[in-house]
Parts: sequence; structure tokens; C-alpha cells
Amino acid sequence: MGNRPQTDHHPVHDRPLTSEIVAENYDRWSPPLHADFAVNEHNGRVGGTLLVDTESLRVWETRLEPGERLPVHRHVLNYHWIALTDGRARQHMSDGTSREISYARGQTRYFTVADGGHHLHDLKNIGDEVLSFLTIESKDGPNEPIDLPQDP
Repeated sequence: MGNRPQTDHHPVHDRPLTSEIVAENYDRWSPPLHADFAVNEHNGRVGGTLLVDTESLRVWETRLEPGERLPVHRHVLNYHWIALTDGRARQHMSDGTSREISYARGQTRYFTVADGGHHLHDLKNIGDEVLSFLTIESKDGPNEPIDLPQDP
């Protein structure tokens, strides 16, 4: 099909996620971070702003300024995210690991949550620019969605 040059690079959405574990066993976790995990153990607000909530899906937009953090939240639905910007973040996981992650605009990752399972973590922008994502949760998996409190 024409004379398209061959390239060795992958499309952005297929690029491996650059992630490095920077701490284990809750090392360097502050008392407020431990408290956030306890308080938000069942927080179903997996993004900054809920854009869509239908019978079949929820769509969230997250926009984090440099240094800003999305509190601990619990994923119980199958989901995927799409990076809308390049950036770097630090994520603390409920298993006591902390990792730093580099994102490329257009990158996409899919996650399946087992029946009765969950992913519990936070996310802090440690870069110099805005970090932005769309997160799409599917309600057709094995787990019921977490009820979300109504905003005041």
C-alpha cells in the first residue's frame, strides 16, 4: 500500500507504561497517607469529575495540577484510562508499594477487576505540567458499582 516507511515504534496506546517501584512495605508513608487509606477505603470516586453515569458506564475526567493529588479511591468495576497529557505521577497502592509512573498523551490501559476484587490507590502529579486522564468504568462486570454520595 504505497511507499510507507517501516518504523520500529509502537502506537502511543501500545507503548509500555514506564513505572518504577520506589518504596515497598509502606516505607516513607506518612501518618496522613495511612489515614487517607483508612478513610477512603470504599471511596468510589475514581476520578476528579464524573462526566457521565449511565446504566452501563461511568466516565470520569481527572485534571491534576503539579503537586495536586487524587485521594485514595477504590476501583471495583472493569475500567480503562486514557492519558490526555504527558506527565509523571506517584501512586501508593494498598499493598504498601509506591511507584512513579511516566505517561504519554494517548496512552491507554485496561484493567479487569475480579469478582469481589478491587484496586485501591491514590495518584499525585509529580511533574511540572498538568496531568489529565479520562477513566471509563464498565458496569457490566462481576461487581456492583459503588454508590456515590451526592455532591452538596
